[in-house]
Amino acid sequence: MPVPVVLAVCTACFLQQRRRRWCRETCKIQQRRNLNHHHCTMKLSSIIPAPELRYFTLLLVTGLYTPGRGEITSLDAGNIDDILNSAGVALVNFYADWCRFSQMLHPIFEEASNIVREEYPDTTQVVFARVDCDQHSDIAQRYRISKYPTMKLFRNGMMMKREYRGQRSVSAIADFIRQQKVDPIKEMENLEETSSVDRSRRTIIGYFEKRDSDNYRTYEKVANILRDDCVFLAAFGDVSKPERFSGDNLIYKPMGENAPDMVYMGSLTNFDLSYAWTQDKCVPLVREITFENGEELTEEGIPFLILFHQQDDTDSLEKFQQEVARQLISEKGSINFLHADCDKFRHPLLHIQKTPADCPVIAIDSFRHMYVFPEFSDLAVPGKLRQFVLDLHSGKLHREFHHGPDPTDSTPGQEENTEVASNPPESSFQKLAPSETRYTILRHRDEL
Repeated sequence: MPVPVVLAVCTACFLQQRRRRWCRETCKIQQRRNLNHHHCTMKLSSIIPAPELRYFTLLLVTGLYTPGRGEITSLDAGNIDDILNSAGVALVNFYADWCRFSQMLHPIFEEASNIVREEYPDTTQVVFARVDCDQHSDIAQRYRISKYPTMKLFRNGMMMKREYRGQRSVSAIADFIRQQKVDPIKEMENLEETSSVDRSRRTIIGYFEKRDSDNYRTYEKVANILRDDCVFLAAFGDVSKPERFSGDNLIYKPMGENAPDMVYMGSLTNFDLSYAWTQDKCVPLVREITFENGEELTEEGIPFLILFHQQDDTDSLEKFQQEVARQLISEKGSINFLHADCDKFRHPLLHIQKTPADCPVIAIDSFRHMYVFPEFSDLAVPGKLRQFVLDLHSGKLHREFHHGPDPTDSTPGQEENTEVASNPPESSFQKLAPSETRYTILRHRDEL
């Protein structure tokens, strides 16, 4: 009989806490698909002895044990804004019932919610929620869902750029939420601490008369959103008084021992202004790509302009940053400006027939092909880096790889090369994109 089988399987999972609900959901799916129920029973017999199996099955059938249900809030167009706006931290699972990865995540997500709820019972502190993307395609499109399942983090209704990409286990998800609840602002006990600030990181320091103020609450909100991008410090009362000659204020300490401090001149209670200023200081125009953030950057879906350099070669990085800011600021949003460690990213270099010994090297990865900037020294030629990017957007880089230089670029009197050039190397960083072993990827079809 199918019902006792489901109950029995859940009994085994009851003994293995983190798998009990997964097993129940799996058997439900099997029943819907008319699969062999005996397969589940055989798996159970390998977990616990038959006498204990009969005993616990009896407990379940007689109703002495009822699996707990997690407090997962289902979101729709009518409640999503109110619920997310009232939650300090919200983790939202965007899923589709037909996606096997979504099916596997449901019981894990629910049990993580149970654990976190015990630690943070106030629903305004932490919310676990879900969106059925088949039923609510408008919400899925609003948040640009391109794979299932996607777990996005929200703070006071604002979606964070970095979604949850960690291990799909109860402990990992619960730990992730605990980390999000840690105060990102460190209180300074004296102003001498400012002299020991780590100048290898970007730092924001707030000086406030008191903690219980609108100024500090705005600062706290900004710090929570940008906690991964900057170090945030704060001083209060008598400790901060020498720095508050004109009232509460914020200063930014850039990276580098000799870099001058910058002062925020806007309203401290205006969240939009405070956030925009802090984001501009904390999130660099040229970001470092690593194996940890590669999936996130790749999923943004815009090409990479990458400087490959040795880790200790800060001069090349500084020149690249300066030229990107000078020539390409208008292209922000259409291409990602990145730098990468030559030694860590040897494979992409080999892909374009380079080695770490050739660094610094500049290249574009369009997610179809890779193109190499002629020479790093050409960076100093006015407009050349910008033209390299524009040639990508116009298709010229790809066209010239197939057909040789455009006729307008040929030297007068030179015979036109009628041979077709070899194809450019295929994209290397595309391999860092979300994997089909973890997600159902939505491709060129209207699945929403």
